[in-house]
Amino acid sequence: MTREINKDGDITYPISVMLRNSLDSLSPSERKVARAILANYPIAGLETIAELAKRAKVSPPTVVRFISRLGLSGYPVFQKALVREVHEQLGSPLSQYDRADRHVASDKFLEYSASVYLSRVADTFAELPQSEFYAAVEMLSDPRRRVWLIGGKFSQILASYLGAHLQLLRAGIHAVPTEEIARLSVVADSGRSDVVIVFDYRRYDPETVRFAQRMADRGCDAILFTDRWLSPAADVASVVLPVYVEAPSPFDSFVPAIAVVESLVAAVTDRIGEPGRTRLEGIESMRVRSSTRSAPSS
Repeated sequence: MTREINKDGDITYPISVMLRNSLDSLSPSERKVARAILANYPIAGLETIAELAKRAKVSPPTVVRFISRLGLSGYPVFQKALVREVHEQLGSPLSQYDRADRHVASDKFLEYSASVYLSRVADTFAELPQSEFYAAVEMLSDPRRRVWLIGGKFSQILASYLGAHLQLLRAGIHAVPTEEIARLSVVADSGRSDVVIVFDYRRYDPETVRFAQRMADRGCDAILFTDRWLSPAADVASVVLPVYVEAPSPFDSFVPAIAVVESLVAAVTDRIGEPGRTRLEGIESMRVRSSTRSAPSS
């Protein structure tokens, strides 16, 4: 999916996509406006120009220039697109169950499913902010930075998967415990050198968001994996990596998310270089020795 504005000056695709695509080309003050909207999406964009300017700590004329930079005819057009997205965001699995575009002949469903997943992955990579991705790579490649990973009911699978790979490449990778007291202990012991990786997708998990907020209050950097409507944790995230989650079923898909996770693992592996290889060789050597010792004697 690409960004488009029709002949009437209306946005034909999600404005959240437009904002993320524009981050690298905006001036520093305009980028403040975009990040303020994305961090409090979509509520911030439904405020008046004066209120949004105050939130972003810029002048009202900067907001006007920002809207113009996006190629829009005015602030009302911008807000009209946001209202349309709000209605889309409110969808639950139940409300999506009878979506018309899923009424496909049974013998064509595999072909249809393949096209959906391929397009969602392509759209995700086309619209993923490169500056955000490489900022995450730098954070996770720094051996001085302790890393914590957390996810929700389903997205914890992604957190565990990414953590398992990072543990093979470097030290200091930890899963956030599930018990509240243990989590509070993690927060109490954290500081500016810590990084928290947060996986949170729509129907967002309040406990996951709360943990991210507490870690940010301690000065930690947060890397957020989320959908294109953005988890509330985006408000405190240093890096936001949004993906498309729409699927052939009424349940959101993690296929694009796992593709981004795999890409991050590959990039971090390349960035760490020889120390990562040395660590992996040592782990593999210990595994082989352990397997040899436990083998039954003849």
